[in-house]
Amino acid sequence: MTSRPSFLFRLFRHLVLGGGAVLFLLPFVWMVLTSLKPADEIFTSTVHWFPTQWAAIDNYTQALTQVPLLRYLGNGVLVCTAILLLQIVVALPAAYAFAKLDFRGKQWGWRLVMLALMIPYQAIAIPLYVMLHWVGLLDTLAALVLPFTLSAFGIFLMRQFFKTIPDDLIHAARLDGMSEIGLVWRVMLPAALPALLAFSIFSVVAHWNDYFWPLLVISSPELATPPLGTMFFRNEEAGIHYGPLMAGTVMITAPLLLLFIIAQKRFIDGVTLSGVKG
Repeated sequence: MTSRPSFLFRLFRHLVLGGGAVLFLLPFVWMVLTSLKPADEIFTSTVHWFPTQWAAIDNYTQALTQVPLLRYLGNGVLVCTAILLLQIVVALPAAYAFAKLDFRGKQWGWRLVMLALMIPYQAIAIPLYVMLHWVGLLDTLAALVLPFTLSAFGIFLMRQFFKTIPDDLIHAARLDGMSEIGLVWRVMLPAALPALLAFSIFSVVAHWNDYFWPLLVISSPELATPPLGTMFFRNEEAGIHYGPLMAGTVMITAPLLLLFIIAQKRFIDGVTLSGVKG
C-alpha cells in the first residue's frame, strides 16, 4: 500500500496549483473588469480593479452595434460545427480501422498519421492557399472548413480509445450480422462518447480561436470569424475605446469557457481513458 502524502506536501501542492490557476485566470478577470469601465478609468496612473463608474451597458452596446459581432459569432459557430462534423465522419472510421482491423500497409499508414501530427498547418498554408485559389474557393466559408476535415489528432485520440474497447464486443456484433460501417456508428460511436467529447472541445477551441487561417483566406468582413472580427472592431475603433473592445472579447471568449465548464468531467475522462493503451 502506498502511504498518504504528508500535510506539508499536500499544502505545497495546493499552493502551486492555486497559484498557477490565479496566474492563468488573471488576464480573463482583468478583461472582464475592463469591459465594465469607462474610457477615463482604463488608463490611469494607479491600478483600480473595480470601476468607480459602471459603463457596462455602453460598452456592450457599442460592441454589438459598432460591428456585426453577432454575425461573427454565428460564422464561428457555423464553421466550428461544420469542421467538427466532417472531422468525426473521417476520424471515426479511420481510427476504427487502425485499432481493430488488419490490412496491408497498416503500419505505414499509422506512421503517416503520426508524421502528420508533427506538421503544423501553418507549414502547408501556402500550398493550401494556392489550391483553394485554383478551385475558386477563396473568401468563402468553405475555405475555412475544407482544409481541416482530416484531423490526424482526431484519428490518434479515437484510435487510442478504441484500443481499450474489448474485441469480444466487436465479435459479438459481427456474429449478429452487423457490417463494419454499422460497427463504427452503432457500437464504437456510443462507446467512445467521452473521447469524442474531449476531441470536440479541442477542435472547437482551436478553430474558434484561429486567427491565422481566416486572415489569410477571408477578405469580406461579413464572412469573418470571431478573432478576425475583433481585428475589424479594433480597426473601426482605431484602438482607442478599449472598453467596447474588451466587451466584444468577453462575448467571444464566454462560449468557450461555458462549454468547458459544462463538459469538464467528460473532457477529463476522455483524455485519461484515451491514453490507457498504446
